[in-house]
Amino acid sequence: MDIKLTLMANPSHLEAVNPCVGGRARAEQHFLGGKEDSRTKVMPIIVHGDAAMSGQGIVFECLQMAELKNYEVGGTVHIVINNQVGFTTTPDRQRSGNYCTDVAKAISAPIFHVNAQSMPDVMRTFKIAAEYRQKFKKDVVIDLIGYRKFGHNELDQPMFTQPLMYSVIKKIENVRDIYRN
Repeated sequence: MDIKLTLMANPSHLEAVNPCVGGRARAEQHFLGGKEDSRTKVMPIIVHGDAAMSGQGIVFECLQMAELKNYEVGGTVHIVINNQVGFTTTPDRQRSGNYCTDVAKAISAPIFHVNAQSMPDVMRTFKIAAEYRQKFKKDVVIDLIGYRKFGHNELDQPMFTQPLMYSVIKKIENVRDIYRN
């Protein structure tokens, strides 16, 4: 089976690409005939940062429009790279919910929280999410929980703002090394 992959440019962490991905998917589906089966032939996937998922209003706007007649694309797979890269504070001081993905509860989307260190669990979760989207034609969220070894960026010193968390992270073996060994 041939798979066509289209990667859309996103100018920043501000999630400007979200409505563009939905519009592009809808257009592709339209040109495939716009029938019900065209929804399963084009699967929009959006990769979010953790801070953007809970902090950018455009994410919620796109989620809540997902099932409107003229915007519906048969569901989007939302992948959240949850490595606390956007925050220098603890979760209880940055949002009302427990998880950055709680915003997806507004549309009753299933949210899968998965440890990014466990490749078998990541693969299984992605497979379940894709199958859910194809069967129910609804949005689904994967909260890929991991860490960033060097904080917000490579020049940042995360020990200043998250000393306990980064003292633990410093001792964690890289996923590549775990699987190589």
